[in-house]
Amino acid sequence: MKENNIQNQEKFHQKNEASAVLLDVRDLSVRFDQKTVVDRVCFSIGAGEKLALVGESGSGKTITALSLLQLAGEATMSGQALFQGQNLLTLPAPAIRAVRGGQIAMVFQEPMTALNPLIPIGQQVAEVLELKQALSRAQAWHAAVEMLAHTGIPEPDRRANAFAHQLSGGQRQRAMIAMALASKPLLLLADEPTTALDVTLRGQMLDLLSDLQRQTGMAVLLITHDLNLVRRFADRVAVMEHGVLVEQGEVASVFAAPEHSYTRRLMASQPRRDVVEAHATTTHTPPVLKTQNLRVAYSVPLPGLRGWFQSGEFIAVQSVTQQLLPGQTLGVVGESGSGKSTLAQAILGLLPYQGALELAGQTWQLPANHNTPANQRLRQQVQVVFQDPFSSLSPRLTVEEIVGEGLRVHAPTLTAAQRRAQVQQMLAEVGLDEYQFPGLLARYPHEFSGGQRQRLAIARALIVQPRILVLDEPTSALDVTIQQQVLSLLQRLQREKGLSYLLITHDIAVIRAMAHQIIVMKDGAVLESGPLEQVLNRPQHAYTQQLIAAAEVLEVPPTTSATQTDLISPHLKASPHEAL
Repeated sequence: MKENNIQNQEKFHQKNEASAVLLDVRDLSVRFDQKTVVDRVCFSIGAGEKLALVGESGSGKTITALSLLQLAGEATMSGQALFQGQNLLTLPAPAIRAVRGGQIAMVFQEPMTALNPLIPIGQQVAEVLELKQALSRAQAWHAAVEMLAHTGIPEPDRRANAFAHQLSGGQRQRAMIAMALASKPLLLLADEPTTALDVTLRGQMLDLLSDLQRQTGMAVLLITHDLNLVRRFADRVAVMEHGVLVEQGEVASVFAAPEHSYTRRLMASQPRRDVVEAHATTTHTPPVLKTQNLRVAYSVPLPGLRGWFQSGEFIAVQSVTQQLLPGQTLGVVGESGSGKSTLAQAILGLLPYQGALELAGQTWQLPANHNTPANQRLRQQVQVVFQDPFSSLSPRLTVEEIVGEGLRVHAPTLTAAQRRAQVQQMLAEVGLDEYQFPGLLARYPHEFSGGQRQRLAIARALIVQPRILVLDEPTSALDVTIQQQVLSLLQRLQREKGLSYLLITHDIAVIRAMAHQIIVMKDGAVLESGPLEQVLNRPQHAYTQQLIAAAEVLEVPPTTSATQTDLISPHLKASPHEAL
């Protein structure tokens, strides 16, 4: 198979020799000590071309891109990566620094860890302009605000002064894209650039990258696990498995007739619905979550002299009235900044709120973010799985300490042996055991893949036996096959334990697979709510129709079967672009 792969790469390379090649990668290999993680990879990118590099977590996609800029740490690299006649792999440090962020820019996958937490995002974008385009500080700041506006960040003048933790996940990703595009690079290495964006903004971001590419002639190497984005955006696609390029070619031909079994498996990985339907549950049982006119507001400074004497108010969530039944999933859908995560934080007792909120028959003792004994008991009933497992798991704690932390708080009478036994049992329930990972309990989060880290996060949440689990974009950073595995795990746990989920997501396909009820939010308000079939089949609000239409454009394959489209509104199937 390896010989066939090399022949396929050489044949494809010869086909593109006649075109204007911007980046020519030949026999690139990357090793860490004795382990080869990228094995004799060959591909080329022409000026103004869009190449997508796809594969599961650990396939070598990101390491391939990092090695082009000598960012792969202590790795040993061999082969060639010719960029405008220079071998990027052997350039001295001053020369490669001149290339980074200038001629070749990169958008990293996890903006929360890539952005500097101590510097406003506008200043971070302006710094690139000052260094790479020799603009004055005032000119760079003005251009930075314009770049943030072009990437779709609302109120760019105000957001430019915000720090990374004050932005939503999607806004942070857009700030990263603005920083990368600021220097007008010849080649953009985009590592999952739309991971944290909702469906409408994903389309807008791809359109933005396409427009900038046409204007500047920029080439793009798109690293992604989202095959639907590849179909919409890329000219060619290269598929990696275990560090080897197993297939590459024109997007249309590869998607129409994939030759390699791994490519076919990737394309078959779609979220599947396997939940206990609402009509099969007891409808007369009281809800585990109930809100009435829930409202969350923040104080904001007013401009001018008024700000000296009074403060304004920003309403993040307004008048949310909803309930969640035992064993069911309430899906919360909306764009970045719509108030989804703020609503979740209020339910978790992490933010002060107004209105009525009842969890498992109890209410938070206000202020809810104070850790009184009553509030601590209630926290055991509602736990959370965050969007980014890499930043939500402490890098200084072992697996045993991370998963067992909740038991130290909520079951302090357990002995160390009893606590360890429960940790091992919970890890086994989420699919992690000593057979797969020798020394599992003593390992640290960085030793696991993204999907494995999310399993650790789920185990940490479930160890205290909650009744409600808040899932904040639990699969947005995972590739398609791992996403399917995590969703199957959550579905199984819900069936076996009777868990109720508050699922926050921008992925309509995940909603179809998981939710029983849906609420659609925009600008802090609930625009539409109801059962899954009603909202997806017969959306009443124009904004809901727009979200579903955008999801159909991005997520539904051209050869969609009837089973995949039976939850799509019929009047949106004919012309999804009309609702946009």
